[in-house]
Amino acid sequence: MAQWVYLLCALTSVSCAGLLIRNYRRSRVGLLLWTSLCFVGLALNNVLLFVDLIVIPEGDLMLWRSGAAVTGMALMAFGLIWEAK
Repeated sequence: MAQWVYLLCALTSVSCAGLLIRNYRRSRVGLLLWTSLCFVGLALNNVLLFVDLIVIPEGDLMLWRSGAAVTGMALMAFGLIWEAK
């Protein structure tokens, strides 16, 4: 059952990232760019979680997963600060 939850979370975050990128390309609003980059990082985190725990359970991708999540959140924080100016 857990593999389905991991897979659905990954698909949801990839879909959110895709929709945000599509809307950024239409409107060119800066905050949409930073939000879409954040969701790309979170989607990568969820995909790596699925790969780490289900596809290759003997491997350890914790560092890569954490790096993707931290990078996504850092881009979002940077974008919020940048757009506030």
